[in-house]
Amino acid sequence: MTTSKAACVGRPRGFDIDLALEQALNVFWRNGYEGTSLNELTEAMGIKKPSLYAAFGNKEQLFFKAIDLYENRPDSLFNIAFQHEHVADVIRGLLLGAATQFTDCSHPQGCALINSTLSCSEASESIKQTVLARKAKHKQRLVDRFTQAKTSGELQADCEPEVLASLMTTLFQGFSMQASEGASVDELQQVAAMAAEGILTVCVKR
Repeated sequence: MTTSKAACVGRPRGFDIDLALEQALNVFWRNGYEGTSLNELTEAMGIKKPSLYAAFGNKEQLFFKAIDLYENRPDSLFNIAFQHEHVADVIRGLLLGAATQFTDCSHPQGCALINSTLSCSEASESIKQTVLARKAKHKQRLVDRFTQAKTSGELQADCEPEVLASLMTTLFQGFSMQASEGASVDELQQVAAMAAEGILTVCVKR
């Protein structure tokens, strides 16, 4: 739930930082970091450039605040899937959840984190590297969860947590690209269901 912040110098009356950040997220999500201009951001956020600088700093700082918002949503892919007790349900939740969330028409399609740096040039290398570091942290969460599952006997002895985590992130990347190119939720859910069943058959003890 968003709350309006008190107006201050350089901000329009009734300026809502949370709502403005959501609008900025959608622009970065749709266009990527490098493909997003300050004019597009201020137009979407309903503010002038001085207000953007006063509230968020520069474009780079705004981008990372927007990505923080995306990653920390209660309904984010990982937050929902990791609530499951059994690793089989975690895997299903991640893959089917990605198929559903990446094709959700209430926001730009695909994964905001994946989309944001697909076409970054050398000028945005620092942005790309920071995003890659965030992706690595998400992958490590998968490795840790799968390691836990292997230790508890849920995974087959020959299933390597690092390899399984790499497979999952590769699937996320593919789902995001397919969704961005117009794949429907039904199409991706069928793929996700097939991928999940294959992984469970090979890796998870029945």
